[in-house]
Amino acid sequence: MRVLLLSRNAALYSTSRLALAARARGHDVAVVDPLDLRIVISRGTPSLYLGDRPAPRADFVIPRIGASITNYGLAVVRQFDLMGVPVLNTALAIARSRDKLRAMQLLTKKNIDVPVTVCARTPEAIDHALVQVGGPPCIVKLQQGAQGIGTMIAETRQAVTSLLETLWAMGQDIVLQQYIAEAKGRDLRVIVVGGRVVAAMRRQAKAGEFRSNLHRGGLGVCASLDARYRRAAIAATRVIGLEVAGVDMLETREGPKILEINSSPGLEGIERTSGIDVSSAIVLHAERYLARHKHRRHTTLDEERRFSRIRGTHRDLTRRRVGSSIG
Repeated sequence: MRVLLLSRNAALYSTSRLALAARARGHDVAVVDPLDLRIVISRGTPSLYLGDRPAPRADFVIPRIGASITNYGLAVVRQFDLMGVPVLNTALAIARSRDKLRAMQLLTKKNIDVPVTVCARTPEAIDHALVQVGGPPCIVKLQQGAQGIGTMIAETRQAVTSLLETLWAMGQDIVLQQYIAEAKGRDLRVIVVGGRVVAAMRRQAKAGEFRSNLHRGGLGVCASLDARYRRAAIAATRVIGLEVAGVDMLETREGPKILEINSSPGLEGIERTSGIDVSSAIVLHAERYLARHKHRRHTTLDEERRFSRIRGTHRDLTRRRVGSSIG
């Protein structure tokens, strides 16, 4: 299998681990920066170019699209899809996961629990929004963001107002979210691959920090999940439509509450903390996903051929009947 990894940097831990895992299974691997690809749109022949040549031929694409290049990265992923190349994850699923408000809307529609979240856009709405999220302190989030970037805590109403007015003036869309005090800066990061939980860790924020991300100094330890939390992580991933996801959730007295779903979860922290080879699990799933894709394609072609034969036979019979009646 020829695997194409879309990543800004081949030396990044997650990218290099996926490349090593794929090569260990006998696959050819190419790593390409999505910004280096040129999208060519023409009638009936969508294509991608790298420099003056077509993009490396691939049987399968694994995108690692960073938040800073979401729009162009998604356009590249969509182009591969138009070219008939299977992609793990699709552009639609990645886009859903990047839009925090949209993700929460989809999750709650399926009765999956999340912290109370409010989207507001005028100063007059702030007081009502604060009441709905339980008052300050509360979490203020940019609708687009990752790795804790764009996530802030506001301790007072004045802080909320100041943050919102500043972000609105910058043209940013934001959401207010309930602060779950009982979590005490702790959350769960769960990796779901192909509808199955493959690894989990519990993260604890460092002193003075409410974000538990490991690259912000958080501490991670291997976690064993009970059935409720496994089901919640799998269900959330399915709703967003991702084949590979990092699901962040809180442990509360009411059960799991989904915080965010990441379509390109970092692998370094979870692999080192859990001791599980998540990269190989992703590659194995990619192989199965490709096999299913080929099977569906062959099945569709067979059905189209059968339909064409049936339609042709029906046409012939009709012509004979018409000829017979005329005679």
